Amino acid sequence: MNFRIVCDSSSNILSMEGNYATVPMKVNADREYVDNAQLDLAQMVDGLKRHKGKSGSACPNVGEWIEAFGDAEAVFGITITKHLSGSYNAAKQAADIYMENHPGRKVYIIDSLSTGPEMMMIVDRIRACEAEGLDFEATREKVLEYANCNHTLFCLESMMNLARNGRVPMAVAKIAGMLGIRVVGDVEKGQITPVHKPRGAKKATQTLVQMMKERGFYDGALLRIAHCFAQEQALALRDAVAAEFPNMRFHLEPTTALCSFYAEAGGLIIGFEGKLNEKNDNRLY
Repeated sequence: MNFRIVCDSSSNILSMEGNYATVPMKVNADREYVDNAQLDLAQMVDGLKRHKGKSGSACPNVGEWIEAFGDAEAVFGITITKHLSGSYNAAKQAADIYMENHPGRKVYIIDSLSTGPEMMMIVDRIRACEAEGLDFEATREKVLEYANCNHTLFCLESMMNLARNGRVPMAVAKIAGMLGIRVVGDVEKGQITPVHKPRGAKKATQTLVQMMKERGFYDGALLRIAHCFAQEQALALRDAVAAEFPNMRFHLEPTTALCSFYAEAGGLIIGFEGKLNEKNDNRLY
């Protein structure tokens, strides 16, 4: 069976070969930045750095999701965690309307309980099931089982946009920036959870490797990193992981607008395969 796969643009991959589409997130500050291929990302990041007022994000609306479904018989939609955005709820409403208007067609919306790399890991698993010839229901079960063994970590140099968005105290963000402290954390029940505050890039890399090992990363597993103008730091992490897991698989990509808004310049979002993630079980949350 051929599946259409639709992600919101927090997946960071806006287009690819095959039956894949994205619907744009938006970042609102001094102006609206639409997360699409036409956006000048460097200009956005610089503009947000200079912006002193409130900022936030907006999710795709129901109509945008329905349009992206096209005329497909079977659709998988994948969204950023519903704890950061209304994208999941909009996609669910779109799915209900689409199936009501087209009896017999199937749409399943997956809350990634994460963002960026984990979303694309799910995309790749759906495509693998499609290549095996699995039907819609079997693919759904295989993908959920796979997603529940994936993990996301993050490493941030700046938390100013999170502070302006009301997610961390402004005083904490300012002190961390002055002291050169990184914030390293994971995603628990679909929510960003700071865990460590190492000082300097080297210590942050060591902390991330240890956290990956604690979450069951294994030799041959996939490591996928999205970076916001931080390729050197991302490759340093890759090399540190490869030193202990020489058969690991690796994929690197730049963040697009939404993930750049949260990660900011110098930030990393790390997705990887590991043991069962009891803190982020898609069937429970």
